[in-house]
Amino acid sequence: MFRRTPRLFAATLAVAALALGACAEKTDDKPAAGTAAASYPVTVGALTLDKRPEKIVSLSPTATEMLFAIGAGPQVSAVDDQSNYPADAPKTDLSGFQPNAEAIAGKNPDLVVLSNDTNKIVDQLGKLKIPVYLTPAATTLDDSYRQITDLGTLTGHADQAADVAKRMKDDIAKLVKDLPQRTEKLTYYHELGPELYSATSKTFIGSIYSLVGLTNIADPADADGKNGGYPQLSQEVIVKADPDFVFLADSKCCQQNADSVKARSGWAGLTAVKNNQVVALDDDVASRWGPRVVDLLRVIIDAVAKVPA
Repeated sequence: MFRRTPRLFAATLAVAALALGACAEKTDDKPAAGTAAASYPVTVGALTLDKRPEKIVSLSPTATEMLFAIGAGPQVSAVDDQSNYPADAPKTDLSGFQPNAEAIAGKNPDLVVLSNDTNKIVDQLGKLKIPVYLTPAATTLDDSYRQITDLGTLTGHADQAADVAKRMKDDIAKLVKDLPQRTEKLTYYHELGPELYSATSKTFIGSIYSLVGLTNIADPADADGKNGGYPQLSQEVIVKADPDFVFLADSKCCQQNADSVKARSGWAGLTAVKNNQVVALDDDVASRWGPRVVDLLRVIIDAVAKVPA
């Protein structure tokens, strides 16, 4: 997702899923070169496009990764200031946190992709007749696959999108297929930031760990779901839980690593620390739900595989 402070990260992801809303820009222009006339119009949810979009603005780092993965990169004319992958994405100073309709309209987009409806930006862009596709934070892998295939339909890359989704499914199936059977599940703590915000099994990232058969020590802290799956834990709770693994999703933003974790009060005695099972993740990969989730799963599985069954 967006790179942000952990507190804002937790608050943003806790927001309930947003309803898809958009308007279609009607035009009689001919389809872009290389696009079959029969391919359009296309409809996804409430959004209909009469022709293939050629000036896409993405204000979601995950959506940006998806668009480039399915071959729609050449159609992306601008991305937000947090979209840092792939490296050649046309990064601008547009913000996904505080989207500005006037600034977005200034890019003359024929499709805008957003991950949330901050400031009622969908309605604002709708009044400007700018089509919008909303890709809210996924809570399951199926959500991710669906967004990829929807973007494929909208951009004229349905086959490529289907291939990307299938490769993800196949790669994930292969990764989890040979996991060893354990008589007792290993436990873990996933850290969003030094403030000790974490993610429960009910979140997207939590579902990835569940594929590996790990037990999340953060689950009891949000059993009623009032924190949206992103509770803030305490030093005492973590030390008492004594997780087998500590996964750091704040290694880049906050320079956290095995040494900084060991230096925390009471943490040197944690099983994860004593057994060198503090794992630094790539913050960006660990906070997005696009194709690179396979890379994230591989890192987790490689770490767990080092522990004898």
